[in-house]
Amino acid sequence: MKKVVWGVLSTARIGWEKVIPGMQAAQHCDIRAIASRDLARGRALADKLGIPKAYGSYEELLADPEIEAVYNPLPNDQHVPLTLMAARAGKHVLCEKPMALTASEAAQLREVAQKVHIMEAFMVRFHPQWLTVRDRVRSGALGDLRAIQSYFSYFNRDAANIRNQADIGGGALYDIGCYPIVTARLLFGCEPVRAIALVERDPEFKTDRLVSALVDFGQGRRLDFTVSTQSVPYQRVQVCGTAKRIEVQIPFNAPLGGSTQIFTDDGSQLDGGSVHSETIAACDQYGLQGDAFSRVVRGEIALPYGVEDAIANMRVIDALFASEKTGAWVTI
Repeated sequence: MKKVVWGVLSTARIGWEKVIPGMQAAQHCDIRAIASRDLARGRALADKLGIPKAYGSYEELLADPEIEAVYNPLPNDQHVPLTLMAARAGKHVLCEKPMALTASEAAQLREVAQKVHIMEAFMVRFHPQWLTVRDRVRSGALGDLRAIQSYFSYFNRDAANIRNQADIGGGALYDIGCYPIVTARLLFGCEPVRAIALVERDPEFKTDRLVSALVDFGQGRRLDFTVSTQSVPYQRVQVCGTAKRIEVQIPFNAPLGGSTQIFTDDGSQLDGGSVHSETIAACDQYGLQGDAFSRVVRGEIALPYGVEDAIANMRVIDALFASEKTGAWVTI
């Protein structure tokens, strides 16, 4: 398959630290350009990463006829505007999560969804550890899936960090709460019906720094999760069925190019003696994501997650923020 020619919108850290290197090492991605509002910064990063072209504006990159697809890692409030701009320029778009700040904002992308491919960049959906867990759930190996418990946290009180700026979409729920939601939707294979949340906000930043949520998928299926931007770094997921459970180790920030582990337990020995460990071969989930989207662009595979999927995930986030205000269950 001929490689897809990519451009990157902005010099965001997630791009140069994780996504771009992963895609450069992948089979089907050719990252040919990067754009920054600061040309000198863009040129310096392009030189560092071996990217041939640097542009001093996003418009210039989108006008480049050579670019077929773009990766959009801009701050959350710029995801929809720049994705719309790219799509109207005829570029396919892989956009960082969350796709938007609300479901209604994400719905604006329906205007261009039939013209180009647009996918939210949840790299975890392409990692073999999650695909393995999904396959075990679907096979019935866990019995009936009942509950998923997720915890995801880090500590960051840097006022200059975009995650601590409420007006551009900072906070725990947007940044990391979206992961427990999207992985639960992946494993349950359906959409939730209602949600309730307990939210604690930073008195200075006004961002949600600690969120605990309960999401009801109906028929006795539930996700409960806690996420925090100001707690000790930790992440684990427990996937519990009627017969067995699976623990996903380092579920969201899997080591780049490293192996991962999942643990299966039938509960016969509560001291952990019945736990079976399984190693998932080394990979780079960002490269796998880039390759999958490139194959979509080439028509090799169908788009697995489009705009409607992004809207569905945002509806859950909308419901949790609404629940923060009312203290009650909110229908999704």
